[in-house]
Amino acid sequence: MTAASNVMTALFRLRRLAVAALVLTVLGACVHRIDIQQGNFLDKEDIDRISVGMTRVQVRALLGTPMVADPFQGSRWDYVYYFKRGRLHRAVQRHFIVYFDGADKVEKIDRPEPAKKS
Repeated sequence: MTAASNVMTALFRLRRLAVAALVLTVLGACVHRIDIQQGNFLDKEDIDRISVGMTRVQVRALLGTPMVADPFQGSRWDYVYYFKRGRLHRAVQRHFIVYFDGADKVEKIDRPEPAKKS
């Protein structure tokens, strides 16, 4: 083999390597991210139907099982919702808290506002 053919073989291999690296980079950017949904999706109408004085059974019938029912503080139910579509969209988060009194009736309803990013 001559020096020229060795150079041509090396360039051919380098070109194949560069094309393979380019293909892998392009394919790596095309990763599909699935939608992530967690928690209880609650319509505004369902939340508005909850009122002070309702029982736990009535609240569960309207809103479903709470996402977080703290075993150490049984007087509070947290309904948490998180939804992230793909990888480029901003996540949607909602939080709704129902407080019960000693007679297992709704005492207070809290709708914390999401923290605003500055």
